[in-house]
Amino acid sequence: MTSNRIKLILISLIFQGSGAVFGAEEYVAPRTQWGQPDLQGVWNFASNVPMERPEEFGDRQFLTEEEVLAAQREKFSIGRRRESTRTSTGIEAFYNDTMWMERARVDGVVRTSLLVYPLSGRLPERVEGVTHQPGGERDVPGGRPVRFAVGGIGRDGPEDRGLSERCLVGFNAGPQLMPSVYNNNVQIVQNKDTVVIFAEMVHDARLIRLTEGPELDEKVGLWSGDSRGYWDGDTLVITTKNFNGLTQSFEGYGSSKNKVLYERLTRVGPDTINYEFTIDDPSTFTDKVTAIVKLAKVSSQLYEYACHEGNYGMGNMLRAARDRDATAFTDRVREMFDDR
Repeated sequence: MTSNRIKLILISLIFQGSGAVFGAEEYVAPRTQWGQPDLQGVWNFASNVPMERPEEFGDRQFLTEEEVLAAQREKFSIGRRRESTRTSTGIEAFYNDTMWMERARVDGVVRTSLLVYPLSGRLPERVEGVTHQPGGERDVPGGRPVRFAVGGIGRDGPEDRGLSERCLVGFNAGPQLMPSVYNNNVQIVQNKDTVVIFAEMVHDARLIRLTEGPELDEKVGLWSGDSRGYWDGDTLVITTKNFNGLTQSFEGYGSSKNKVLYERLTRVGPDTINYEFTIDDPSTFTDKVTAIVKLAKVSSQLYEYACHEGNYGMGNMLRAARDRDATAFTDRVREMFDDR
């Protein structure tokens, strides 16, 4: 009974999602008072679709219905196995999986990868000499500047920590929007000449100017780049340049110094925006990279994201490292006297 019910729900969602994609031309987006398509509201960009396509799918962009159902059955099976092996109770038993981590909705988008170009759904070849340093929960070898978001290379100073740990940039809201483990939300606000994309993660507000004006000097670099936009029919097109080079280009590779980001946002339904981004960075990749992510309307509002709970985290981390250094020094001195 349960499996049949799940199957019916999934099939219904698949067809609803397909309708949102294939019926996009029939949908007429509401207009602002200036006659522009209304993209305003809070939008969620969570997704459980991998960025790169598993090699077994080849050039195939979409899963079959059978593959979707099989993947869901496997997911529920893994969940049951995890539940049976848990030894903790109460809040500890479900905090991370249920409350902290943001699990993706099933919205009918059953792509094999978020990347749609190259057609393989995989990253193109990197330029010779470009390194890969994705960061992570553990510190990794490397030197300054630290361009990745999570983790670090040491604890000698704040410059050794990742960018999100330093509360400089988030690890998912970019630009470009990158689905991750939680806080996959942005708020879009519009007026006649400007669009603001306000990210929940590290509460960064990106201003996209819609009016013509001189470009920034190429020597001026910004953490989130300089964004300019225009309307192509019902699609908001954004070009972002002038990244400062202190962030990575994409997926742990290279530097953003010569990166140009193109984004396209099209409202295709009352609760859906198709978000597409293309990265052109000849200093990092031998070809362009394009991905498609679906944004879902959220009937809520964003609250302040207090980075590191008031930014105490960085001080506590470095203080603990200094205490550890002092303990190690004391132990070495004691060993020297013991040897005598």
